[in-house]
Amino acid sequence: MTTTVHARESVPDKASGLALEVSNLRCAYGRAEVLHGVSLNVEQGHVVTVIGPNGAGKSTLLKALIGALPMRGDVVHRGASINGLTLEERVSRGLALVPETRALFGTMSVEDNLQLGAYRLRRQKKSRNREQALDDVYALFPRLKERRAQLSGTLSGGERQMLALGRALMSQPEVLMLDEPSLGLAPLVVQEMFRTIAGLRATGMTLILVEQNARAALAVADYGYVLEMGEIVLQGTASDLADDPRVIDTYLGSGTARLSGVS
Repeated sequence: MTTTVHARESVPDKASGLALEVSNLRCAYGRAEVLHGVSLNVEQGHVVTVIGPNGAGKSTLLKALIGALPMRGDVVHRGASINGLTLEERVSRGLALVPETRALFGTMSVEDNLQLGAYRLRRQKKSRNREQALDDVYALFPRLKERRAQLSGTLSGGERQMLALGRALMSQPEVLMLDEPSLGLAPLVVQEMFRTIAGLRATGMTLILVEQNARAALAVADYGYVLEMGEIVLQGTASDLADDPRVIDTYLGSGTARLSGVS
């Protein structure tokens, strides 16, 4: 059963409408079902975070949404079902994913990796938009501009994460999905990365954030879902989840119990 944390105050006034609506999403690896009827909504211009323990299915959820894994259920983007669309078609429609693995091309330069992210704009033959997107990424991450001719495989962990995020931003996405952006980064770099996410939030960008660092994720999100063993067990505004004793004990404090089965 999913428990909803009722908001004490309204969500900040942002663009109205649903950017993404996910209903009864099921996904399996072979015969092993990982997601068991997951449903969630992502408001336009909001940041939605999905938190939960390792193995809960968080990364699987994002892979299914981007079209990298087969799924059952319904995914609606801007009022239209995208169930039958390929990964490339979903990217062309405005979805982008920064994977947990970064998935960079180590033998290619920083700028070449960024240009690969402009797939959507190239298909739309918007060369001016590609130039502007590159300028925007370099303004957001000046270190990438300094290292634009450097092979991406020689970058530090923080710089690789900047590049992975910058590459996704090159498509000027309507919905940006981030899978564990703080994974493997030093504490100071993690702080910098979340400042960047907060900056994107301030521009009105729609984001789905999967993150082990629940405290940081809830601090930048508008709404949150707790995913455990492939099911949503708790949801609510980010501020209310951050104050919920069950979330504090399990994800923000020292507790190790899961929330599955709470009423």
